[in-house]
Amino acid sequence: MSSVIVVEGIHDEMRIKEIYPSANVVTTNGREISETTLNFIAELSKTNEIIIFTDPDTPGEKIRERIASIVPNAKHAFLRKKDAISKNHKKVGIEHASKACIAESLALVYNNAIKTYTIQVQDLYDLDLIGFENSALKREWISNYLNIGKPNAKTFLKRLNMLQIHKEELVRLCQESEHQVL
Repeated sequence: MSSVIVVEGIHDEMRIKEIYPSANVVTTNGREISETTLNFIAELSKTNEIIIFTDPDTPGEKIRERIASIVPNAKHAFLRKKDAISKNHKKVGIEHASKACIAESLALVYNNAIKTYTIQVQDLYDLDLIGFENSALKREWISNYLNIGKPNAKTFLKRLNMLQIHKEELVRLCQESEHQVL
């Protein structure tokens, strides 16, 4: 089984090919992802491992969700937003990331097929990760530390479970985050 990396645009594909010249890459054409492209990705998933590697921004997250809904066994690679900012600080995207950051992200892919739920919604409330003034900052610090993008609370929970993070580990990360964000 080979891997297919799904990215947003042609510049992202070119960047991936600079690092991995023989990589199989499919572009979504950004937010304008067509049903034809989605069907193609679904068909590819029957014989290939799909790795979703979208930009670390809101449109990238929406594309990721859309692809994951048709390919639930897809793997996910994430790039930190700070590592994907253009030199003029006006754009965010994979094409702006260093080769090292891209290679690191693609070496660390996560499986979306959650086997057991290690963290529950109540755990997020108990640890002040939902519903409190600094909740978003704490989630952002932990997400950055784990390199899982910048998800909202619901997606944050899914990604913690995707990684099989246990409550003890999350408690430790929350304690570290308090020193960083407060």
